[in-house]
Amino acid sequence: MPPLAKGSSLVVDSIADQLYRILSDRITTGTWAPGARLDPQAVATEFGVSRTPVREALARLEHDQLIVTRPRSGTFVARPGVTDVHEVCQLRKGIEWVATGIAAASMSLEQIADLRAEAVAALQQAERGDYEPFFASDSRLHNEIVAATGNARLIKARTSTEPFVQWLRVLGATGPHRIAGSTRRHLEILDAMAARDATTAQQAAAVHLDEVEEWTIADMESKAIAT
Repeated sequence: MPPLAKGSSLVVDSIADQLYRILSDRITTGTWAPGARLDPQAVATEFGVSRTPVREALARLEHDQLIVTRPRSGTFVARPGVTDVHEVCQLRKGIEWVATGIAAASMSLEQIADLRAEAVAALQQAERGDYEPFFASDSRLHNEIVAATGNARLIKARTSTEPFVQWLRVLGATGPHRIAGSTRRHLEILDAMAARDATTAQQAAAVHLDEVEEWTIADMESKAIAT
């Protein structure tokens, strides 16, 4: 990353955005473990930038609740807990219930069929021990349902939850039993959408997010998810 060019707010913003993505990736991929201390000056030195874009990037990470700043102690990678899971799942449930109802009327049958085929193929690969296709399919399905609303505010709100969702995947507790359950709900949602049955699709989406919350908290409390 090039050194900060002084006097250009556009450059500062661009560098802050890049730093945000890099630091978010380090957290959500597990490179930085929960509880790890972050040194803003070390980050600035590593990337050859001033403290200004570092502060902006860290502010965004704190807004996403991926880091916490403690007075007179410093800045640390957050330790996700049960409350975090509950809040994120409740936010997703509200957004995706609305989005699923809209998408049931607006998403093309071709797109629905493509998402369904991908979900089935991903489950088959997960049963052979390859979970990455499920992660990709799961993320695509939820994001495309929200995108189908064309509502920029809904899309932005849903996007804000993605780093936390990705982080929990990396921290652990993904297995065939969870993937099979999620895939079953995904297919129920998509089949109802294909039938243009918005009510049934919304009900399946709500149950799905409730189950995700229940399973994630159970795995967290059993220490299957490392926090």
